[in-house]
Amino acid sequence: MALASLFLSITFFLLFSGLFCSASFPDEDLGFSATLDFPKVQAQKLIRGLNLFPKDSVNKHRDDEASTVTIVEKRFRFPGLAGNGGPSVEDLGHHAGYYSLPHSQSARMFYFFFESRGKKDDPVVIWLTGGPGCSSELAVFYENGPFHITKNLSLEWNEYGWDKVSNLLYVDQPIGTGFSYTSDEKDIRHNEKGVSDDLYEFLQTFFKEHPQYAKNDFYITGESYAGHYIPAFAARVHQGNKAKEGIHINLKGFAIGNGLTDPEIQYPAYTDYALDHKLISNSDYKKINKELPACTKAIKLCGTDGAETCMAAYVLCNNIFSTIMQIAGSVNYYDVRKQCEGDLCYDFSNMENFLNLKTVRDSLGVGDLEFVSCSSTVYEAMVVDWMRNLEVGIPALLEDGINLLIYAGEYDLICNWLGNSRWVHAMEWSGQKDFKASQTISFSVDGKEAGQLKNHGPLTFLKVHDAGHMVPMDQPKASLQMLKAWMQGKLAVPEEQGKTSPV
Repeated sequence: MALASLFLSITFFLLFSGLFCSASFPDEDLGFSATLDFPKVQAQKLIRGLNLFPKDSVNKHRDDEASTVTIVEKRFRFPGLAGNGGPSVEDLGHHAGYYSLPHSQSARMFYFFFESRGKKDDPVVIWLTGGPGCSSELAVFYENGPFHITKNLSLEWNEYGWDKVSNLLYVDQPIGTGFSYTSDEKDIRHNEKGVSDDLYEFLQTFFKEHPQYAKNDFYITGESYAGHYIPAFAARVHQGNKAKEGIHINLKGFAIGNGLTDPEIQYPAYTDYALDHKLISNSDYKKINKELPACTKAIKLCGTDGAETCMAAYVLCNNIFSTIMQIAGSVNYYDVRKQCEGDLCYDFSNMENFLNLKTVRDSLGVGDLEFVSCSSTVYEAMVVDWMRNLEVGIPALLEDGINLLIYAGEYDLICNWLGNSRWVHAMEWSGQKDFKASQTISFSVDGKEAGQLKNHGPLTFLKVHDAGHMVPMDQPKASLQMLKAWMQGKLAVPEEQGKTSPV
């Protein structure tokens, strides 16, 4: 403990004197206040980079009347979908609703539920977007949802939406994100226990509302910071099942796309990946790597000492990434093949424009409630969780036969395939030796290699070709085939042998 206190004191002295983060803010005197503002600056950079402009930093709203109803849901049909004479509300099976969290002051969790375009007994798949603090509507409209937004704010069907092979749930979480709201700041979550408990309670009530889906296979999916959410949520569901806490949830697997799961292993991969892609020089590489021992030491202390050391680790380690980006210039860190224009790396503004239409709000039943596309308040609240290692709970799930798919687009820097591959290979479980020894094989789509994968037992790792951070957006057909084949247990089978039906 004395060593930890000494290290923490030295770390904070260096941080507050501006020595560590001078590379990130070369024109500023990075003193005490600037260091404390670092998470806020990073959150604002994330939001600007997606061309999003939420009016508020968090969704706070007070209900005029108390309600004893735990879930309120309606079938809806988005205006502008499929034109006049399109499918009816009943035919679509699209639902939007609010769930009142029981162990909260006044929190309401918003969700979408899209019934499968295939069969009612298709698996139930829940998708969690990262950030932390970004709404799942990003995935609904730009990745794997049933439709895409056109330039004139109408909708067109997504030929490769994941609802073609699953009953698909999207949740705005943690509370304060998207259309999810509270009137009490005590409901803003700071760790994975709070996040996973909220999601588990939501699922219990959801399956009570939709008992016809309770026996379907269930999968948890998501990307980016959901590399933290998903393992914790999967462990919470499995724990609830074993303890017979409520409705048994038929958890079969969980999948993480370009996630942040084990920071101690993933952060040192930044310089290796950047050097491989010629984003930095050899001299840059050697200089930046001198910061790695302090970063990894801080991460280790975060795992044992708590909030202050976790904050120190966040600033220290993200300085490594910031230094790389200062050298790389306008490279898009979500896809290093592309360039950002100023702060703008992707333009997702039509999502906010669409969801602010009165006709859309009326169809969803959200009234005048603000839509917070990405919440800087939620981002900052989760900073103390950022450097936690969420790999630690995964081996127990694998040992109990719960399947895990880690997939990563090969051109993403921020949650790159290299760091993900390293933690997957380093994970200690009974199948580790056999997984390491397993052959890397081709993942093919329409007879062409779309990626490379390794598999042993319940564990699969897939590197996806020609994709960045958001695989379902960059490679929609491959991502849909990946999901379907994985849920059918055929992902590691050569295409000609394990061919699934057309998607």
